[in-house]
Amino acid sequence: MQAMLSGWRAQQIGGRGLRDSTVRDRLGVVRRFLAYTNEFPWHWAPSHVDEWMTDMVSNGGRATSTLRNYQNAVRGFCDYLVRPEYGWVPECEQRFGTHPVQICFEWNTLGHLVAYEGVPERRPMTRDELQRFFDYADDQVDHAVRRGRKGALAAYRDATLFKVIYAYGLRATESARLDTTDWYRNPKAPGLGRFGNLEVRWGKASRGSPPRRRTVHTVMPWVVDVVDDWLTNIRPRYGFPEHPAVWLTERGGRIGPRHIEQRFADYRRALNLDEMLVPHCLRHSHVTHQIEDGVDPVFVQQQVGHRYASTTAIYTGVSGDFMNTMMTNAIGKALSAEETNAW
Repeated sequence: MQAMLSGWRAQQIGGRGLRDSTVRDRLGVVRRFLAYTNEFPWHWAPSHVDEWMTDMVSNGGRATSTLRNYQNAVRGFCDYLVRPEYGWVPECEQRFGTHPVQICFEWNTLGHLVAYEGVPERRPMTRDELQRFFDYADDQVDHAVRRGRKGALAAYRDATLFKVIYAYGLRATESARLDTTDWYRNPKAPGLGRFGNLEVRWGKASRGSPPRRRTVHTVMPWVVDVVDDWLTNIRPRYGFPEHPAVWLTERGGRIGPRHIEQRFADYRRALNLDEMLVPHCLRHSHVTHQIEDGVDPVFVQQQVGHRYASTTAIYTGVSGDFMNTMMTNAIGKALSAEETNAW
């Protein structure tokens, strides 16, 4: 039994390049499943998975994504055991007169129908809320400058940061890890200068995998002047020309996601906005407003780095005006078709 677990660990770390912490978690799940069934893997059956899941659901307290991760760990272990390259099937037949089989199937595990299972109350910001938020952020710069306060640079930085998150549909972590060299020219959009594309190098990673990179095209041209002004005129005032980060602290460090969340919350409270709004809602807003403006949903999905179209759909919360427009267009097409058929 230990040889099986050791072999699976080596296959995941050496063959697939997964992180040791991820493999350790998966091994822990398999060991818990072993203890629950009180059976060796060559005696496992699909009914063991059914009983295990029923017990977990009955006890409660586990998210759907957690249950799916448990199932995937057992599925992955069984995949390893039944692969002919590793020889466990004939070995078990010879020793025990039976052999391991796959016990996790589509019909007895949770389907990954959506990639996002977060808080359902999260929503995109309306265009009015977004404009108020950006205006307030800009006002903080003006107030600090007029009063001669030390926080003018930080206020300018944060106002620019929030606009970049929205304009490119970024996550807070992705934004915090941006470097000045991540923007580059897009030959298909020469008018955008050196800000035609943004290379996101720290995208959300799949479990056990490194961060996913993606190229985001600049689809909101107004942000070009915003970023150019920041990088050319404002950021140099921090006095750390060798530091690669776009967003610096006064001590020359890189700001983190926690700062982004805190500053967003400060502005949200000042404006008396919905408490459920967080920086990630700027990303939701990017998706929604692009869809409302008629951008191809597949393009939007690629822009924001969603692996599943269903995730992009969850991020989309189109406005009532947009829905009314779509309804009017649909009715108009239907009436035109009826008139054509009548003739």
